[in-house]
Amino acid sequence: MNEVNIVNIFGARLKEARQKANLTQAELAEKVGMSPNFIGMIERGERNTILANVYKIILAVNGNLEDFFKGL
Repeated sequence: MNEVNIVNIFGARLKEARQKANLTQAELAEKVGMSPNFIGMIERGERNTILANVYKIILAVNGNLEDFFKGL
């Protein structure tokens, strides 16, 4: 799997998890110290981010690392 696919899949999984957690992009961004614009770009697969941010984001949506990366 190439990097673009991974970024797109992660973004889609993030959006789904964020919505399940009943968070807006702005609320998630505030929790993790990022801009809402950047969260949106990650969800759309337009931006990649560092592992430390991935970890903070997954914790903020009450996610599971395994679920986000299963099948990649």
